[in-house]
Amino acid sequence: MSETAVLVIDMFNAYRHPDAEHLIPHVEAIVDPLATLVAEARRRDDVDLIYVNDNYGDFTADNSGIVAAALDGDRPDLVRPVVPHDGCRMLTKVRHSAFYATPLSYLLTQLGTRQVVLTGQVTEQCILYSALDAYVRHFEVVVARDCVAPIDEELGDAALLMMERNMRAKLLHGADCFT
Repeated sequence: MSETAVLVIDMFNAYRHPDAEHLIPHVEAIVDPLATLVAEARRRDDVDLIYVNDNYGDFTADNSGIVAAALDGDRPDLVRPVVPHDGCRMLTKVRHSAFYATPLSYLLTQLGTRQVVLTGQVTEQCILYSALDAYVRHFEVVVARDCVAPIDEELGDAALLMMERNMRAKLLHGADCFT
């Protein structure tokens, strides 16, 4: 049992949506630190790595199909560095929060998780709502600020401030999440 879980949220994206042109530059900036954080989480016995990704309304999609669609999308270079290895935990979601209508809360309870480290996209939407849902479930919230990407930088900064103030989230760099 580990007390920390790293959640990689919505990184499997084909980037073929109206906000993609605004999101892509911010994702480009987080790919390397996120890949480093994911690699460190994989190496550690005291950290659980869990991917949670939107199914984009395709209720026939399985995990491998979601990853494959992202790799076949417009920016596979943003996906490839964080592709899960065989045997990784991956859940699908249908709305913004990683918790809404998913078994994530149950899984984290079974794993003995006390702290969640949030990474991925979109800071002002899925990361923010996941942070709130984690907080109301009494998990300690950490946001790896260099491992989350906004669509709108100003809204992303406001969301980080809200998470810090309203949800007592720790805002850390990915490299500092396990120290």
